[in-house]
Amino acid sequence: MICFPNAKINLGLEVIRKREDNFHDLETIFYPFSLSDILEMKESNKVKLILSGLDIVDNPDNNLVLKAYQLLKGIYGLPPVEFHLHKIIPTGAGLGGGSSDAAFALKGLNDLFQLNIEKDKMIEFASNLGSDCAFFIHNHPVFAEGKGDIFSEIKLSLKGLYMVLVKPSVAVSTAAAYRGVTPSIPDSYLIDSIKRPVNEWHDCIRNRFEESVFAAYPIIGHIKESMYNDGALYASMSGSGSSVYGLFDRKPENLKTYFLDCFYWEEKCC
Repeated sequence: MICFPNAKINLGLEVIRKREDNFHDLETIFYPFSLSDILEMKESNKVKLILSGLDIVDNPDNNLVLKAYQLLKGIYGLPPVEFHLHKIIPTGAGLGGGSSDAAFALKGLNDLFQLNIEKDKMIEFASNLGSDCAFFIHNHPVFAEGKGDIFSEIKLSLKGLYMVLVKPSVAVSTAAAYRGVTPSIPDSYLIDSIKRPVNEWHDCIRNRFEESVFAAYPIIGHIKESMYNDGALYASMSGSGSSVYGLFDRKPENLKTYFLDCFYWEEKCC
């Protein structure tokens, strides 16, 4: 069985307060797009994970695909499975690649072994693997609250716009990004601001991590500025970085030439 775990961007990201469990309450909008890894799984005589594509720094034993398998194995007694994960989504980019891999592993195993797991239960399993894993069970635009794991469906489409994504070679520590943010109640509600025209988002939708991350890694701020200079309607860092996306009303012609040493992705939203 082969599946294609896709990436997401954050449209706005507010850090509201620090919780007693040392997590933070957030407000953000998760929006999926087509940049995808490739995950193959098949029954085997032993459990195995083969990695290819972009380099993955973490120990393969800590990979969320294997953790998803072990979770279901403990409940449903699955036989050994061999996984081949070909990484295309950059890691450490704020794009949810690892979380997506885990969610698609759950869905793939459910189909492969005909477990008939209901969606609500699948969401519960995904939430046990990571705060934003459950989003990829939904895999359509949602307003996220809590730790980023409480979802409300929203009507939102970027259809017809061009999205450009750029990730420089720098890696941003999520823990360091949180240390650079002072939680606060936003002046405006993201769920209301997102209803405004895209070319007005610049004035009301923000990623709270940008200020401290840009100070530590000026190249990330430069990428965002370059997108606006090239006509972006809206541009933002995704998650805690280091990727930056821009939304355009036409196909950018020369932007790629500015970022030859970066990961670059472009698509027409549909």
